[in-house]
Amino acid sequence: MITLFFILIALFALVVGFLILIQNPKGGGLSGNIAGFSNQFMGVKQTNDVLEKGTWIFSGLIAVLCLFSSFFMTGSVQQKSVLDKINTNQSAPAPSQQPMPGTPVPASPLK
Repeated sequence: MITLFFILIALFALVVGFLILIQNPKGGGLSGNIAGFSNQFMGVKQTNDVLEKGTWIFSGLIAVLCLFSSFFMTGSVQQKSVLDKINTNQSAPAPSQQPMPGTPVPASPLK
């Protein structure tokens, strides 16, 4: 399932890249030169609107796919719950601290 999400995300990223590259807000980009069409379609300037909407749609799809792909990811490391970790830490005895070599040992009080 992760492979499917990866392929779709990569494909949509290529489409978004293509849509961004052919846009030019001043009307002199590749969008006016594709197949000899100008920026006007039936007398109305709509090419930039379609490209902008397509960019937003595919960008949104990439975001949604990235979010949903996290539900299908499984970790290879066995994960413990927070309560298990706390219980393990509380039941384990504290490690005894050995003095470092060369440090003076405090003298015991005399009785």
